[in-house]
Amino acid sequence: MSTITVPAQAPSVTDDVEQLRKAFSGWGTNEGLLISILTHRNAEQRKQIREAYTSTYNEDLLKSLDKELSNDFERLVHLWTLDPAGRDAYLANEATKRWTKSNQVLMEIACTRSSHDLLLAKQAYHACYKKSMEEDVAYHTTGDFRKLLLPLVSSYRYEGSEVNLTLAKTEAKLLHEKICDKCYNDDELIRIFATRSKVQINATLNQYKNLFGNDIDKDLEGDSDDEFLALLRATIECLTYSEKYFEKVLRLAINKQGTDEGALTRVVATRAEVDMKTIKAEYERRNSVPLDRAIAKDTRGDYEDMLLSLLGCADA
Repeated sequence: MSTITVPAQAPSVTDDVEQLRKAFSGWGTNEGLLISILTHRNAEQRKQIREAYTSTYNEDLLKSLDKELSNDFERLVHLWTLDPAGRDAYLANEATKRWTKSNQVLMEIACTRSSHDLLLAKQAYHACYKKSMEEDVAYHTTGDFRKLLLPLVSSYRYEGSEVNLTLAKTEAKLLHEKICDKCYNDDELIRIFATRSKVQINATLNQYKNLFGNDIDKDLEGDSDDEFLALLRATIECLTYSEKYFEKVLRLAINKQGTDEGALTRVVATRAEVDMKTIKAEYERRNSVPLDRAIAKDTRGDYEDMLLSLLGCADA
């Protein structure tokens, strides 16, 4: 489901490091060379390149990139060059420091990564920032948002395929009762979405629809200005239909007046190597326009070229 293309016979790490160094030499930076190398290497190869660059030139590749590049292109290159766990740690730390009630990045990381990947992100967070992700989430969030976000980032969900249908029916009834009473912050409701496996949650929501006739998102529509309710709906979407969630993030980032480059950069950098093909298909189904065409219409220059290359466009 990745959209990046990696050569069957990639150049050696030494060659890549030398070429990247050349891209920084002389007058101006050879952005095209940077794009051609970095967007066609997988996470392990990029990690090896960064390690070799440091050992060869005694400088972190990220620092070299930050000195040479700027604006949205620099941020996209920076995020892409980080290994996935380090990238999630970076984004989570940024989200805690700039947290607002409409910021869904922490939930996104907690709910769309596997249990193992979330654990790696938390370990990277600990190594980078000398404190835990849970500690910062607890400190920077408040009220119902903390009540939901803290167990989400603390979770280690079962990843297997086993489902308990009796439990699914029981918890579907419990969810319906809490939603009918508008108890969206109820401890038991939060417990279900924060701890159950994704397959168990899907089974519960299927039972919910069978028993009560509606998808749960319909019953959770409520007040459109309720930011906690919006976060809860997004949580459920991330746990059950993540490509629909990411399609919506991209649609809002591209289609509103003025592009939200932060959201566009984050989604492409974090999903290109995971499930971007599925997200692209969902975007075209929902909007009747290919995602790459929408991005090309809304972006320019090296930033556009790198986005399109990460989306797997042959001419990028």
